[in-house]
Amino acid sequence: MQKNTALIGCGYWGKNLLRNLEETGLLSCICEKDPKNLSSLVKKYPGIRITGDYGSVMADPGIEAVVIATPASTHYALAKTALESGKHVFIEKPFTTSYGEASELVELAEKKKLTLMVGMTFLYNMAVRKVRDIIDSGEIGRIRYVFLQRRNLGKVREDVNVWWNLAPHDISILLYWLDKKAVNITARGFDFIQPGIEDVIMADLEFEDNTAAFIHSSWIDPSKVRSAIVVGSKKMIIYDDMSSDMKVQVYDKGIDRKNIKTGLEGFDTFGEFQLRHRAGDIYIPKIDFVEPLKIECQHFADSIEKKTEPLSSGRRNLQLVKILEAGDRSIKNKGSLITI
Repeated sequence: MQKNTALIGCGYWGKNLLRNLEETGLLSCICEKDPKNLSSLVKKYPGIRITGDYGSVMADPGIEAVVIATPASTHYALAKTALESGKHVFIEKPFTTSYGEASELVELAEKKKLTLMVGMTFLYNMAVRKVRDIIDSGEIGRIRYVFLQRRNLGKVREDVNVWWNLAPHDISILLYWLDKKAVNITARGFDFIQPGIEDVIMADLEFEDNTAAFIHSSWIDPSKVRSAIVVGSKKMIIYDDMSSDMKVQVYDKGIDRKNIKTGLEGFDTFGEFQLRHRAGDIYIPKIDFVEPLKIECQHFADSIEKKTEPLSSGRRNLQLVKILEAGDRSIKNKGSLITI
């Protein structure tokens, strides 16, 4: 793919996308409406076209793809315009703020044979992929539950709550690891900082075959935490994104249901039943880490060039948006059980 991609929005996260798009040789245009940002961008990137006019970007036949990094409320309208203009679209999370809007964009992209990809950075994280490899190998057995935390004393959003801001990352990881359908959700949220905008949430998800998942997201915790615990029937995994050299740890620990007489699984009477704690080795797999955002930007370009479906395609994100929508309904209804 040649240098013919436009970045729409160059704010907090857009700056990271800008750097990676430029480094991968994809960036040809930046569209930014903030006059202060525009001025500094013109000075910093003299060889790149910079404009505040989104319409001119859409009308330019030389621009093949757009990357949208604007507030969530604008995603649907901007992406729809881009697709209708014949542009491939990479759109930052959350995809859209409703399942209906997400479905419409997916159908439009497929009708026009255009690539529609959602920016789910952690699916391009080599540690997250290593956990998926371990799960797929069968080493940890059947997954019983996953507990994910994403907490920080960081940026507080005004356009969406913490559920729509942080939880999409963890839900995308869950769907990638489990490869199962979520069936229901309960979630509670609290708005300590801004009335009506929850800054702390706890959510419980149930997946097919009784697999459970728990998500804790917060903007107002004292330290930065991005972690997950995966508990299997044979082994357990700790994923710690903040660790420099121990991002994935595999524990040969668990509680086995054994037959007292045979020492094997299975028993005929309660008298033969015994629970045995097991504590074996711990190992830390080697991970060759590459910046996930760079991999993600290149994957977008490769998907367009090869006409293949991206790992985080619009269609693959439909279930994620459905979960977000159901979780938000549960939050607004004080933790009521919502079928997904």
